[in-house]
Amino acid sequence: MDEAELKSKKGPLRLCSICNQRKPALKRPKTLEQICKECFYAVFEEEIHQVIVDNQLFKPGERIAIGASGGKDSTVLAYVMSELNRRHNYGLDLFLLSVDEGITGYRDDSLETVKRNEIQYGLPLKVVSYKDLYGWTMDEIVKMIGLKNNCTFCGVFRRQALDRGAALLKVDKLATGHNADDIAETILLNILRGDIARLSRCTSITTGEDGPIPRCKPFKYTYEKEIVMYAYFKRLDYFSTECIYSPNAYRGFAREFIKDLERIRPRAILDIVKSGENFRISTSTKMPEQGTCERCGYISSQKWCKACVLLEGLNRGLPKLGIGRTRGLNNGHLGVEQTTKMSVQSKQCGTLDF
Repeated sequence: MDEAELKSKKGPLRLCSICNQRKPALKRPKTLEQICKECFYAVFEEEIHQVIVDNQLFKPGERIAIGASGGKDSTVLAYVMSELNRRHNYGLDLFLLSVDEGITGYRDDSLETVKRNEIQYGLPLKVVSYKDLYGWTMDEIVKMIGLKNNCTFCGVFRRQALDRGAALLKVDKLATGHNADDIAETILLNILRGDIARLSRCTSITTGEDGPIPRCKPFKYTYEKEIVMYAYFKRLDYFSTECIYSPNAYRGFAREFIKDLERIRPRAILDIVKSGENFRISTSTKMPEQGTCERCGYISSQKWCKACVLLEGLNRGLPKLGIGRTRGLNNGHLGVEQTTKMSVQSKQCGTLDF
């Protein structure tokens, strides 16, 4: 059998569905197209560029902090933002911003990755820590409260720590690596919790415009699998270990459900995001009014922000004080009697005034 007959038996050689020149190296999870690496890089970067341009995420001359954890999402975001900033002349000053939660064997290792990224991408790095801002590390918090509600503390403290770090850098915006999978999970979680306030804003590509520093999500329509593929093919330096304190996090169950849907129908992730965008909140629904925390000046719908409430509980040896519905609080803050009976001197949440 000659070579021509052998080729005809095997069928025609399959080529990249975009350039029709090179062999395909992967099947895109988002579209199921079989494409080569070069075309994948091009469409991946171009889609993100279009999201940035269409949504006017940045303006020339702005200082932008990239939330950097050392994981795949933030590492790819830092790399792609650096590339697009040069290629399309955005005119941005980019910085890396990391939060050290104080998790031994996890965050200390991932921060080493971020420090390497600082050198690799030529972006200045700022690290803020829970210990400096709040007087506690996550290791110390978990030792006190156990593994059941630790993600509540970490999520609240981390959000505020990023804002405080961004304020130190004097940036105009904070860009985060939240991808389409993350947003789909958040939509489901807010529906399951009946959290109308968060449901109405969780699909916004830019949030916090009425707060200290706006946040934007350039990866809003980017699939997690494609971010992993991009990092793998580009051989980017990132940290891939999951947090040691989050194996039973509620979000994990939503994540598994999303993955199951994606296996059946890849388009499901974007469909959930689009559905979330099109939700209309009834005009009769009472939404929380945003103000500022009386204690630290951070944005809050109560008299005390959630971080101050949680920190007060920790400092008083009552770590469950701010979990769930805030028992023992009077409209979001402690009464005078309770405050005077404190056995431990409370530390204001954060060391910056907003």
